[in-house]
Order: sequence, then structure tokens, then C-alpha cells
Amino acid sequence: MENLAIEITNLTVKFNHFVALENINLSIPKGKFIAILGPNGSGKSTLLRTILGVITPTDGNITIFGTKNSNIKPEMIGYVPQMKTLDKFFPAIGLELVLSGIVHKWSKKPKLEDKNKVMEIIEQLGATSFVNKPLTQLSGGQLQRLYLARALVHKPQIILLDEPATGVDFVCETNLNLIINSYSTLHSTTVLMVTHDWTSAYHHTEDIILLNKDLVFYGDKNEAFSDENLKHTFSHYGDKHNVTFNLHQNV
Repeated sequence: MENLAIEITNLTVKFNHFVALENINLSIPKGKFIAILGPNGSGKSTLLRTILGVITPTDGNITIFGTKNSNIKPEMIGYVPQMKTLDKFFPAIGLELVLSGIVHKWSKKPKLEDKNKVMEIIEQLGATSFVNKPLTQLSGGQLQRLYLARALVHKPQIILLDEPATGVDFVCETNLNLIINSYSTLHSTTVLMVTHDWTSAYHHTEDIILLNKDLVFYGDKNEAFSDENLKHTFSHYGDKHNVTFNLHQNV
């Protein structure tokens, strides 16, 4: 299928005897903005890192635009990890951080061509006012925006975001979601975003993946948040309590 960005077939990931993901099957079209939701330990970050090729699956296959994910060029995928894993205290300025997305090292004397590419994406993300500040002086929202710029600077065809708004305030979260949405629309970029914010997922993405080690739901956001889907996703295995979420009435 020509417009298929990611094809995941019978994907299982185990760490020793612990099952992180089990028999996941997904076909994700080019240009979709998709939110991934599930409880802690449901395999959300594992799914992103397996698509990225950092984790080798126990079973199954992943292809990116028809090519096995282990054989694609790294520039095809932009990745922003969880905020808590980002090093705010590295002795560098914002410009150097974004540049490392092109040259894959810290450089005090970048090529003019590389610097121009960096400044272009920084301007698009509204980060020019703090790009020359040390990372230690940046807020969570500013740092996250620069890591997003680092992921986008080589114009990837797929963007993987692992809880990009965690640790930032509501205004920054809204701005980040609007930026990602706008970029995806402009460049027909496929975006997979792990989030715990159901409301943000509903308002800013097109489709929803509900994950709890296995695939609970994948499809239109207007159908995702049923009580049945959310019980399967967020209730404990074997839990017989009659929980009613009524989320679809509130988002």
C-alpha cells in the first residue's frame, strides 16, 4: 500500500519472562496524527522504541514505507523521548542542542548550511528568543520545544513523541500540540504521540491507539472512548467491577 507509513505485524516484545507487548497488529497511513494511551506499564514507550529500532522484538515485524525498520535511514524518523530522560544540565546552549540533530555531535563551529537549517526550524517553532540560552536556564516548555526542533530539523517522515507535554504547563502543552499538528499537516508527516492527557488526545489528534500490552482499540477518536474500550484498557486484568467512565460525554 503506497500511502502506508508503518506496518506492524504480530509484534511481541518480551524482557526475559515479562511480556511488554503481545501480538500487536497496526497499519498506519501516511500523514496521520495518532495518540497512544494506556496505563503505566502498558507498553506505550516500548512500542515507540521498537518502531525506532532501539528494541528488538521477540516476534513479529515492523516496516516503514515498505522497508524493514532496521534498514531505514535514521533521518526518516524524528524521536522526542520523555521529559524526565532529557538532560537539562548538559553544558550547551539551545542552538547546539538542535544542531546535534543534524551532525549527531556537539559542535561549536557548525557549517553555515547546517546552522541555516536549524534556524529555519527554530523560527517555525517560535524558539528564537531562547535558542542562545544555556539549557540550565530554560523552562520545561522551552527545553521540550528545542528537543522537538532537534527531532524535526532533518524533516523526518515519521515523528515519535513520548509524552511531549509532561512537566510543562497547560499553555505550553496546547502550543506544543498545535505546533505538532500544524507541522504534520504541512508536511504530511505521520505522528505517533504517547500521552496521558485524554482531552488533549481527543482535541489534537485524528486517531487513537488504546494499549494495554495488547491492542485494545485503533481507529477514529470519536469511537475510541467508549466505556467498554476504557474498561479493557485501564481496569486491572480480571477486574469485575462495573466501572463507568463516561469520558466520551466530557472530552
